[in-house]
Amino acid sequence: MIARRRMLQNGLAAALWSAAPRARAQSPQPGEGDGYRPLRAAPNQMQILPEPAARTRILAFDDSVPGPLLRVDKGEPLELRFVNALDQPTCLSFPGLRMPNANAGIGGLSQPLVAPGASFDIAFTPPDSGFNLYMPHAGGHTAAQISSGLYGPIIVDEATLPAIDLESIVIISDWRLDAQGQLKDDAFDPATSRGAGRVGALVAVDGQAAPLSVEAVPGARVRLRLANATTARVLSIAIEGAKPLIVAIDGQPAESFEPLRNLIPMGPGARFDMLFDMPREAESKVRFTLRGGEFAGAPGEVDMPLILFAGQGAAVAPRPKMAGLAANPLLPAEIDLARARRLDLAIAGGGGAPFTLNGASFVDWAAKPLLAVPKGAPVTLGFANKTAVTQAMRLHGHVARLLHPLDDGWEPYWRDTILVAPGKTVHIAFVADNPGKWPIESAIPEHRAAGVGGWMLVQ
Repeated sequence: MIARRRMLQNGLAAALWSAAPRARAQSPQPGEGDGYRPLRAAPNQMQILPEPAARTRILAFDDSVPGPLLRVDKGEPLELRFVNALDQPTCLSFPGLRMPNANAGIGGLSQPLVAPGASFDIAFTPPDSGFNLYMPHAGGHTAAQISSGLYGPIIVDEATLPAIDLESIVIISDWRLDAQGQLKDDAFDPATSRGAGRVGALVAVDGQAAPLSVEAVPGARVRLRLANATTARVLSIAIEGAKPLIVAIDGQPAESFEPLRNLIPMGPGARFDMLFDMPREAESKVRFTLRGGEFAGAPGEVDMPLILFAGQGAAVAPRPKMAGLAANPLLPAEIDLARARRLDLAIAGGGGAPFTLNGASFVDWAAKPLLAVPKGAPVTLGFANKTAVTQAMRLHGHVARLLHPLDDGWEPYWRDTILVAPGKTVHIAFVADNPGKWPIESAIPEHRAAGVGGWMLVQ
């Protein structure tokens, strides 16, 4: 019951895990005997560059990149047996899920690392519906494991699904290859980890070189679930041919809105859910383009086609006005900023030196937390980026409001990943309602390994 797919309401199309034939929804087999569904991380090979180039040695969950789609209904338990068939320790984490700390998969903090050849059972019932990613959290190995292919999607369906014709789940990543078409072994290179991070020149959509083409009926309503599984690339995605409505960010329903100038900024780990209607004209197209990046085979910074939705067939009847998702009733309508516990964090260093967080460079989990608060306490965190590169910060086990610059209100959405431009300061607010030891760290694992990390205790 972990990964199954239903026909969507009007029967026009089955839900797609992006596009046939390379990306249809996975339907893993049930676990053996006790009901746990096995999920195996292991070495593999993949044809990333066109033949006759050699196959690239990668890492994969259940022999696929991205890993299989894990899907449950809200209120339904998730039961996994994570098997580590790698030659190094790892942990399976769900950074966007508000889940019990014991199952969070934070290696060395919430649980020991899973040794090569060992397994770890995970069982919990997700409290929220939403779209998230699963990936390793394995200390210094994290960046190399994710950028080698260890990432995958997890969806907890709403009790009432929106009326759509097509669901497309698209995960963006990048490959950093050497002249022989193999992954570069430079995750621990100080020039990389203390700079912008590990950015691969070959941008991939669902594991294969972009662009991705998806067929859709003219006039069809599309739900696109878009995730950034790169370790360090900040995406700026332009949309042409449709006016999307953002309905969820980082796995939580938002007060729906149209993106400014039809541009979507996405830091590492970010997820966006959006609705849009295909144009009604025959052979019409909706284009998603990656703006201003450095890509394989292109001189300097250029725009790259990312996803193309192409109209095929006869148009369907006009759809009703688009509506957003219901708010999550488990999240607070208000946060009492006046009595919030406040912690300001300065990120410094880089440029050849280790990064620091409030003067300390993270090496391993410290004995004392950055912050200790009682369950239910409101908290505000400030992130001051004193480095020369963009920082992406992640809050585990919780979701936060992005505060306005004067702390006089917040944006109409929740975040667990927060971008902080060089020289800028960003504040967030949340209610610490999930007990346990939770990281406050860089969402760029290279930066975390280079010093940007700590943890908070909710008790």
